[in-house]
Amino acid sequence: MASLVGAFNMVHTPFCYIPPSRWEDVRKRRRLRADVPEDGPEAFQKAERIQRAFATIREKLAEARPDVLVIFGDDQREYFDFDNYPAFAVYADAEFRGALSQEDMQRYLGAEGGGPAHRTMRGHPQLAAAILVGLQNRGFDPAFCLGTEAAREVGHAFMRPAESVTDLTIPIVPVMINCYFAPQVTAKRCYQLGKAVGEVIAELAADLRVAVIGSGGLWHTPGAPDAYLDEDFDRATLRFLEEGKPLSAAQYFDSYKPPAGDASQAIGPRGAVSTGLPASCGPQGGTREFCNWVAAAATVPDKRWQVIDYVPVYSSPVGAGFAYCEI
Repeated sequence: MASLVGAFNMVHTPFCYIPPSRWEDVRKRRRLRADVPEDGPEAFQKAERIQRAFATIREKLAEARPDVLVIFGDDQREYFDFDNYPAFAVYADAEFRGALSQEDMQRYLGAEGGGPAHRTMRGHPQLAAAILVGLQNRGFDPAFCLGTEAAREVGHAFMRPAESVTDLTIPIVPVMINCYFAPQVTAKRCYQLGKAVGEVIAELAADLRVAVIGSGGLWHTPGAPDAYLDEDFDRATLRFLEEGKPLSAAQYFDSYKPPAGDASQAIGPRGAVSTGLPASCGPQGGTREFCNWVAAAATVPDKRWQVIDYVPVYSSPVGAGFAYCEI
């Protein structure tokens, strides 16, 4: 029988990969609210904390010895486009390709470093097929993805965790969740999805050790005017996970009401980064990637999580959170 041997949550902000000496350069190109603090010399300590958090997850993941990873993440028009944008999709082919953080260096800093910018990764068709069928049997209608078009690449929500906590050889099943583009799926629906995936893994007859990762978050509104960091909101959601209450975390997230006049929460007109359609409940922007955390936590719905660290990076601004669950 298959078994779930590890559950992890982590951010994938570019600030995990940009040298802290360059954080301020990126900040200057963003539209932050006037009261957002500066990282200053603390940027270097914060960068070290982020790398220590990644190291902890790498260690815990190695101890779990998974045969395959299931990563819950969002696609930001890397694989899909607005011609047809599914709420949920499972990549079911034997291989996929995506960009590594070297791509971020070129995008954010105009600088090139060593190593390839793209990588071909191993998928796991057997587990992906089981998840697809199992979700259908539980009232979901996920899309499936097969690598028939070479130009399509799986997005950074999947590649960055793989790069940061694995040796890039372990098979991965990307579960793509539209938690980013309005109208997004709710955190509660992501809880239901993750719980269903956990059930599918538990019922699978194959002898597989499976670990899950929730990718993205925490609070951030990239490119939005008057962006700021709501640390209190982040810490509240983390407390729910520490208490082993992912459903409560989802309900708290969905019940959020933005303050009047909060420009960072506004949905822009239709364009490359906005559908122009009405938004779902809860915070907007990249903060919605917490729904990926909810999905991962829902695979082990009654387990308490250990928060490794929460690093406020004001240059983004983003709440860089890292957590794991002992199983």
